[in-house]
Amino acid sequence: MDRPLKNIWGIILAAGSGSRLGQAAGGVRKQYLEYRGAPLFWHSARTFSRVAGLRGLVFVFPPDDAQAMEKRVDQYFRSEDLGLARTVCAGGERRQDSVACGLRALPSGCDAVLVHDSARPFVSARTIALLIDALNQGERAVIPAIEVADTIKRVAGRVAGNEIGCGLESVVVDTPNRSGLRAVQTPQAFETGLLREAHALAGEHGWEVTDDASMVEQMAAHAPEAQIRVGIIPGEPGNIKITTPDDLKRLGETRTTIPCVGWGYDVHRFGDEGDRPLVLGGVPIPGGPTVVAHSDGDVLLHALADGVLGTFGGGDIGTHFPDTDARYAGADSGVLLREVVAMAEEAGARIVHADLTIITQIPRIAPHAGRIATNVARLLGLAPGQVNVKATTEEKLGFTGQKKGIKAVATVTALREV
Repeated sequence: MDRPLKNIWGIILAAGSGSRLGQAAGGVRKQYLEYRGAPLFWHSARTFSRVAGLRGLVFVFPPDDAQAMEKRVDQYFRSEDLGLARTVCAGGERRQDSVACGLRALPSGCDAVLVHDSARPFVSARTIALLIDALNQGERAVIPAIEVADTIKRVAGRVAGNEIGCGLESVVVDTPNRSGLRAVQTPQAFETGLLREAHALAGEHGWEVTDDASMVEQMAAHAPEAQIRVGIIPGEPGNIKITTPDDLKRLGETRTTIPCVGWGYDVHRFGDEGDRPLVLGGVPIPGGPTVVAHSDGDVLLHALADGVLGTFGGGDIGTHFPDTDARYAGADSGVLLREVVAMAEEAGARIVHADLTIITQIPRIAPHAGRIATNVARLLGLAPGQVNVKATTEEKLGFTGQKKGIKAVATVTALREV
């Protein structure tokens, strides 16, 4: 059952020592490693800020760095305002201790929280949005995970109480069926109260875990009558964790990037009382005329969806969401756009800019342009400056000039790495 959550925060864990990287990172803790002009933790913050529904971020740093990093985070927000509330706190000795510190730093009334490792700087806005969608649809705990490609062996370092000899490190005990195995990623999303309860039980029973989902799983086993479960959404192979010296190479990988441009156009005629209320870019337009449409009639998002499809040769929205299909009657065009963006990502196209024009005689668009641009940017997972919205009339010429309808055009720029 859908239950939209109004106060969702993220916790970005940047309190680790990075000891496994050691000398390879020049003594720099991995959360502070620079990638494309910014430390890894800031890349994650940027991505979180591009997801609709997120209210704020808690940054968790090592205790000896927390005071200095609070000033540094303030500097980053002054130069690049992410549009989110924020707070900084000191972490603890173990990962779960740092998460507990982050939970204590959350504001009262926080409905849900996404816990993310700053050493995963390549997480996409789409993954975060899918996690929030799952929470809004009633899941209490949900994590991203990918299928295991390699065969996994369970091993032991002792045989019949004797040390392994002959240069062997260990021996195979058994081989689990990998079809039931998944490699887990972050962020991991939870109802705030549920995760706090799990941490309290962990402290009471001395549970040692490597991720928050494990803690909730132990809580579920401890109280089966509560019927707690951890749901899974598809993870992304690119959402890797910078852990070993070999992983540092990924920060320096060079690829050939090809720019791609898509163009979209859509028209809807104005209707009568009882037709669809006017919505542009996912923003209701009070007092506007109604439109005749099979879906919600958002002419701007329809043009934008066609533009996104054009960046990778994906056809048009009529092919993917035909108006002859009853499933799309009254459909939210924002949801359809998200599906189209997911198609683009699967095709290797990363949307980087959208230039949108609304053409209509009525109503006046200028009072709503800022909200439309902000909402479209969040739907696309882009920064505000990467979306431009403008409007024009046709000087009372044509069907728009005669107030018979509305149209929109969209130019979408994407990058594809090869």
